[in-house]
Amino acid sequence: MQSALLIVPDFALVLLGFGLRRVLQLGDHFWSGLEKLIYLVLFPALLFNALAKSHIDFRAAAPLVACGLTALGTGMALGLLARPLFGQKPIAFASQFQCAFRYNSYIGLAVAGKLYGVAGIAAMGILVGTMVPVANLAAVWMLARHGNTRLLSELARNPLILATLAGLAFNGLGLALPAPAAQFLGRLAEASIALGLLAVGAALRLRGNAGNHLPGIYLLAVKHLALPAASWAAASFLGLPSLYFHIAVIFAALPTATSAYILAVRMGGDGPGTAWLISASTLAGMLTLPMWLMAIGP
Repeated sequence: MQSALLIVPDFALVLLGFGLRRVLQLGDHFWSGLEKLIYLVLFPALLFNALAKSHIDFRAAAPLVACGLTALGTGMALGLLARPLFGQKPIAFASQFQCAFRYNSYIGLAVAGKLYGVAGIAAMGILVGTMVPVANLAAVWMLARHGNTRLLSELARNPLILATLAGLAFNGLGLALPAPAAQFLGRLAEASIALGLLAVGAALRLRGNAGNHLPGIYLLAVKHLALPAASWAAASFLGLPSLYFHIAVIFAALPTATSAYILAVRMGGDGPGTAWLISASTLAGMLTLPMWLMAIGP
């Protein structure tokens, strides 16, 4: 219960972002610009900074990464069933398919830091960093398959993949950031958490899915129930230590990333339907993430 209460301020920032967009009336241009800043600059800086300066023992972290792959693989496999089960149109299916496995890293890093400090951020950073290429590859591949965008072109320009690869390479070479560069990236990383959570709230769309809600309800159940359960089972089977066990389950229980909407729009997908599903996932996560935290205990 205490762990669940500790993340209340993070979700309060999400709700604050939702309110600010409607009260201050800054306009879509402002929030769109903020989302681009976070996606193209702040969040890549956070990923690179975390991966570059953390001690990463890939052999010790391998079971944690395996749990992340199990969660994403479960989401992809069950997400593929949405189209034959509910007869979705190809582009709507391709857009919403990613909502079954993509994760909101802003919330993940904020929760990990709040509950477990630097060690939690490092562990979540390993998962976030290593899973970014996997999640983006699957999402971009599905949209490119049903759209007119080339897969390799999208992957080559994805800032999250580029930041992850750069951070892992920097770490693997044993390099150290100069103090001014470390402070610069640290400031950007700090800004990304609060602004990211505000942007998550500002992006909430409670309207926009006037069609069949069954595919969305199914994908929400996959994301918030099936994925954490699969990660829990994998973590138990692999015998993960307490911290990694908790991080593996929290990672799998995260709401869908708002960047899924950006990707869907950029690649000619179903923007309104994806935005509604992301919003529903964020609201559902406010209930299910504390539930999973209470389930795994201290």
